[in-house]
Amino acid sequence: MPDVIEKKPSPEIFVLFDNPFPGRDYVITHVCPEFTSLCPVTGQPDYGTLTFTFIPDQKCVELKSLKFYLQSYRNQGVFYERLTNEIVDDLVSVMKPRYLKLTSEFTPRGGLHSKVVVKYVAPGYVPPTDV
Repeated sequence: MPDVIEKKPSPEIFVLFDNPFPGRDYVITHVCPEFTSLCPVTGQPDYGTLTFTFIPDQKCVELKSLKFYLQSYRNQGVFYERLTNEIVDDLVSVMKPRYLKLTSEFTPRGGLHSKVVVKYVAPGYVPPTDV
């Protein structure tokens, strides 16, 4: 078994700011084209692109804090499915968006390309059909 870090990154790192237009639905997309984590089986690096699409409610996430949070996965051994769900859970817990979708696409390894999509919709909220 490879020597990888098992500690999950903390959502306490996120810095939030007030949504300047809380009365309006609008879509924010952030793309992290150089995401890195470790395979929990081999310890080899996994490379991927994370695409965040969200409709904020009262708060938005500041990009530098999002970047530092994502970089904390660099030395963590974690499966794609787990990290995608963890990131969504952490963002929802602090930001409480109306809608959030995270698409994780990883570079091919062993001839396979992996893509994981996780969506969150706030209770009672009906998102636009085009997100």
